[in-house]
Amino acid sequence: MADHSRLRRRFDRVVGYRLQAAVVWLFIATMRLLSPEQASDLGGGLLRRVGPRLSRSRRMRRDIGRALPTLEPARIDTILTQAWDNLGRTFAEYVHLDRIAADFDRHVEVSGLEHLQALVSDDRPGIVFTGHFANWELCAMVSARVGLHLTYVFRKPNNPFVADMLARARAPLGGTMVPKGREAARGLMTAIRAGGHVGLLVDQKLNEGPLVPFLGREARTGTVLADLALRYDAPAVPIRVVRTGAAQFRVTILPPLDFARTGDVKADTLSAMKQVNALLEEWVRDDPGQWMWQHRRWPD
Repeated sequence: MADHSRLRRRFDRVVGYRLQAAVVWLFIATMRLLSPEQASDLGGGLLRRVGPRLSRSRRMRRDIGRALPTLEPARIDTILTQAWDNLGRTFAEYVHLDRIAADFDRHVEVSGLEHLQALVSDDRPGIVFTGHFANWELCAMVSARVGLHLTYVFRKPNNPFVADMLARARAPLGGTMVPKGREAARGLMTAIRAGGHVGLLVDQKLNEGPLVPFLGREARTGTVLADLALRYDAPAVPIRVVRTGAAQFRVTILPPLDFARTGDVKADTLSAMKQVNALLEEWVRDDPGQWMWQHRRWPD
């Protein structure tokens, strides 16, 4: 078994990674021939047809039904299809982040920009956060436009060739990327201690996190947002992205959340994350097809 694993890793390094990179390069090259809108429509159309047939969709249907128990089966199927459509569009739009940034006003409508501008000028560390809604990368793009330099976490692909291509695609977002894992906590802490700003996606399961209610069920929830906000008195500004069409978005920046500070660190942390999850719940309930139900958010 050990020999097999070593052979597999060697194959990946010598052949597999290059084959994967060739497929990704072909995808990028094909999408670059299209406009952002055309690429979005193509990506959405592909996953809208393929996604509902994948095995993962069985769990997605179950999770949607549990989270939104009053829905009829037909409505659940519609939300499932919309979730796959949105994910396909997001993948395709990734290739066009530079073009979306260059023609920003044609693609993005923004409100509440004053809350980000306040983070830039208040001489304090700060946090912006969102979940996997619509094309969540727009949060970093909007922040960069007002001069807000974010440090944010990303999952670095194992394939170094693909990692390089994705890094180039993300360049228009600005900011500093730190890979998920031990380096992530260190990078975020360094930024906050220096009076900088971090960007967080806070809707994924963290196995080590406490159980916090989310859409009617207890969900393992990361507490890094609350930890940083409470410890460093850092304002936490929510950003909501809503898809309004192919490569078209409405971005709403909300005022910083007001977290209770009683002196009981554990209780205050849990209370803060309940607030955060409650806000994300509102966004899901308002337009459930725009959230990434593909995540394994709850225990089975």
